[in-house]
Amino acid sequence: MEEIRVLSPTAILGYGYPHESLEEGMRRRPDVIAVDGGSTDGGPYYLGMQPGSGGGAGQASAFLEFIGRDTGPLLDAARAARIPLLIGSAGFAGADLHLAGQLTVLLRHAEEKCLHFRLASIHAEVDKAWVKERLRAGKVEPLGPVAELSEEEVDRSTRIVGQMGAEPFLAALESGAEVVVGGRANDPSMFAALPLARGFDPGLAIHMAKILECGAIAAEPGSGSDAMLGTLRRDHFLLEPLAMERRCTRASVAAHSLYEKSDPFHLLVPGGRVELHEVQFEQVDARRVRVSGSRWVPEDRYMIKLEGSKPIGFRSISICGIRDPSVIENLDELLDEARSNLRRQYPTLDEAARRLLFHVYGRNGVMGPLETHTGPPPHELCLLIDVVAPDQGLATTLCGFARSTILHHGFEGRTSTAGNLAAPFSPLDLPVGPVFEFNVYHLVEVDDPLQLFRIEYRDI
Repeated sequence: MEEIRVLSPTAILGYGYPHESLEEGMRRRPDVIAVDGGSTDGGPYYLGMQPGSGGGAGQASAFLEFIGRDTGPLLDAARAARIPLLIGSAGFAGADLHLAGQLTVLLRHAEEKCLHFRLASIHAEVDKAWVKERLRAGKVEPLGPVAELSEEEVDRSTRIVGQMGAEPFLAALESGAEVVVGGRANDPSMFAALPLARGFDPGLAIHMAKILECGAIAAEPGSGSDAMLGTLRRDHFLLEPLAMERRCTRASVAAHSLYEKSDPFHLLVPGGRVELHEVQFEQVDARRVRVSGSRWVPEDRYMIKLEGSKPIGFRSISICGIRDPSVIENLDELLDEARSNLRRQYPTLDEAARRLLFHVYGRNGVMGPLETHTGPPPHELCLLIDVVAPDQGLATTLCGFARSTILHHGFEGRTSTAGNLAAPFSPLDLPVGPVFEFNVYHLVEVDDPLQLFRIEYRDI
C-alpha cells in the first residue's frame, strides 16, 4: 500500500462541520475517518463535574446534543464506505462518564438507522490506588512547572484519566473493530492509528496526525469547524482542505506545526517524539501542501500523561460596564476599596476560603501584568468580578458585596452621586456553579502502552 488517506471532519466533535465538506471528503475515498472528541482547553471543570451538580448536568446534556449531531453523519459515512470511524477523548474530557455519553448518542443513531458494526470502547479513567502505587515506586513526575504529586492530591481528585497513545486504537483495529470510541487520548493517536497499523513511517504519520486533529485550522482561512484530508505516502504527506474556499499554504501548515508546543522542533507523544529540524513544506498547487522530513525518535521509557481535577469551591460573577471617564481614571482605587471593605465586613472569613478577582477588559483584561501595549485611556471598560467561595450562597453574597462597594463608593473629583457601574443583566450577580482546578498534571511510566486502557468489544 503506497498511500493512505485520513479524513478529519472537524477539530472537536460538537464544533460542527459543513456537510458539503464531508461529502467532498468521502468522494476522495478515505481509508479512515478520525476525529477528536475533546480537549483540556476548556479547563478542569469538564473532567471534575459531577452529573446533577450545579449546572453540570444541563451543560453535559446540551453538549451531548451537539456531539450527537456531529457523530451521526460520520457514522453513516463510515459504514456506507466500509471504513473505520475512530473517536478519541470522547465526551470532551474522556473519563468513563464522558465515554458513556458519547456511546449513548452513537448507539442511539445506530439503532435509528439500523447500522451494524463491531464496536470497541476504550476506557481511560485510571484507578487512584494504582496511581498511588506508581507514586511510591518513583514512577510519577511533574509535567511542566507543577508541584510533585502527593497521595493526598490523588485522593482529592474527582477522577483521573490517562492520555492514551495510538496503541489502544491499533489493538482495537487489529481485533476487528470497525468503530472505535476512546476515552482521553493524545491528540494525534486516532489519526495516526491506521497508518501505523499499515506500516507507514511513524514520524510522518504522527506529524500529519497532529495537524489533522484540528480539522481545517491549518488552512487559510482557518476553521475548526471544517474538514481536512491528509494523504500519507512513504516519504511525505499532503494536506488539503475540503471546502473550496479554503487552501493550505506553506505558511499556514508550518504555523500549525508549531501549535501547542513550547519547543518548535519536537512533537512529544507517548513513546517518543517526532523531530522536526529537517521538515520541508512545499506548495504543490493552489490548495495543497507537501510535507517531508519528519523523523521518529523512540524513547527508552513509555510515559502517559495523567490528568486529574479537584473541586475548590463555587463561583459567582458580576459583569459591569464603565463609561464615566472619572471612574475609569480612579478605578484602581475603587477595586482596592472593594478588597479592603470585604476584609472589614467579613473579618472571620479566612483569606484562603474565598478568592476575589477583577478582570478589567479594555485595560489589560486578557494579559494582565504581562500586557506590553500602552496607549491612551479607553473610553469604556468591562469589569468582570469573579468570586470563588466554599458554597454558592457565600460566593454570590461576596460578589454582590464587592460589586455594590464599587457601584456606590465616592472618590475625589466625582461629579455625580449615581452609580459608577452599568449592569447589563438582572440578577446582577450570577451564580456559575462548582469550580475545579487541575491537581494531577503529571507523567507516569507504564510497562505496557495498553496497561491503563481497558478495551471492551461488542457487536452492534
